[in-house]
Amino acid sequence: MNNNIQAGVCTLVFTLIASGCSESKNNTSDNQSDNRIKVETMTVQAAAVEQINTFTATVEAEVSNNISPQSAMRISDIFVEVGDRVTQGQKLAEMDAVNLKQAQLQLENNELEFRRVDELYKIGGTSRSNWDARKLEYDLASESYNNLLENTILRSPISGIVMKRNYDKGDMYSTDKPLYVVEQIRPVKIVVNVSEALFPQVQKGMEVDVRLDVFGDENFKGTVSLVHPSIDATSRTFPVEIKISNADERIRPGMFARVTFTQGTEQRVLVPDLAVQKQSGSADKYVYTIVEGKAHYQRIETGRRIGDAFEVISGLQPGEVVVTAGHSRLNTGTEVEIIHANSNL
Repeated sequence: MNNNIQAGVCTLVFTLIASGCSESKNNTSDNQSDNRIKVETMTVQAAAVEQINTFTATVEAEVSNNISPQSAMRISDIFVEVGDRVTQGQKLAEMDAVNLKQAQLQLENNELEFRRVDELYKIGGTSRSNWDARKLEYDLASESYNNLLENTILRSPISGIVMKRNYDKGDMYSTDKPLYVVEQIRPVKIVVNVSEALFPQVQKGMEVDVRLDVFGDENFKGTVSLVHPSIDATSRTFPVEIKISNADERIRPGMFARVTFTQGTEQRVLVPDLAVQKQSGSADKYVYTIVEGKAHYQRIETGRRIGDAFEVISGLQPGEVVVTAGHSRLNTGTEVEIIHANSNL
C-alpha cells in the first residue's frame, strides 16, 4: 500500500470515529432532556391582603321571656297568637278567676276591718297592737290579691313578637313549659367564640360584618356590644356579643350567622391554587418550588382563598418559583424542564 492510499484510509477511519462520537454525544444530550419532567411554573409575589377572621354562631333575641302563671290552673281565654307583635303591658291570656275572686273578697273584708280599727285607734278606742295586727292582715291580703291578679291576667313584660304558644283555651296549664314565649328582636344579638389570638384586637364598639345563610351574600353591619374578660382554657376562645339593630325585623332568632372581624392589611405571598397540593392522609398543604432546574417539596401554611389564589401564612418567600402544572411525577431533586413560565398571577 502506497503512502497516499494509507493516508486516505486513516482519514476515513478518523472521520467515522469522530462522527460516531458526535452522534453518541447528541444521543446522550437528547436522553438527558427526555428524562427531565416538563412543568409549568409561576413566580410568586407579595401583595397587601386584608386580614379577616370569620366565626359562626346562631342569632338570638335581645330578650326572651317565658310567660306563665305561678301555679297550675285552667286557661279561660287566649288573646294573641304566634307571630303577633305585642307591646309592653298588653294582655296575652286570662286564667280561671275563682281564686282571684276569693282573694278580692278577702281583701275587701280586711280593708273594712282595718279602717274600723284605724278610726278607733285615732280616738284612743283600741290598742296599738290591735291596730298593727289588722294592718298586717290587710297588707297580706292586698299582696295575695295583687299576686293572683298578676297570675290570672297575663301581660307581656316587653314589646316584641310572640314566638310560641304551648296551650289552647280551656287547657289546664302545667309548669312543664311556658304558656307563651315573647321575644324582643330589635335588636338581635349573636354570641361568637373568638380565637384567643384576637383578644387584644377585639374592642367594644367595633364594627363587624355579618352574613346570614338564609340571605345569601347580603351583608349586615353589627357592633361589638360585649367582650367577655376571660378566655376558656379548654377551647382557647372568648365570647364576644354582637348586636344588629334589625329595624325591619328581617333577622330572626335561630338563623345561622357568619361574623367576620377585619384587622387591617398585611403583606402576604399569594400562590396560585393550581400550585397548591394536599398531603394525602393529612390536612397539610405543599408546593414544589424550582431551584437550579430541580424540584423541591415545600410545605406551606395557607390562609383564606382570594379568587384563584391562596394567601400564604408561612413557607414561601416573594420571588420563588412554584410548579403550577406537572406535579404528578415530581419528587425533591427531580430535574425539570420549564415549558411555560408566568411571572405573576
